[in-house]
Amino acid sequence: MAGRKKDVRMVIKLRSTESAFTYVSEKNRRNDPGRLEIKKYDPVVRKHVLFREAK
Repeated sequence: MAGRKKDVRMVIKLRSTESAFTYVSEKNRRNDPGRLEIKKYDPVVRKHVLFREAK
């Protein structure tokens, strides 16, 4: 796609606070300018835990 400006959606990694498991997702830069925190299922510990956006 020639001439595309800086993309609004960016790919991020969500890293578990309980283990080393990560999800890859996208976020809208305009709606969520800060770090994202979501509760998701962690298959390593087999329960829902907090996932934080990693660099």
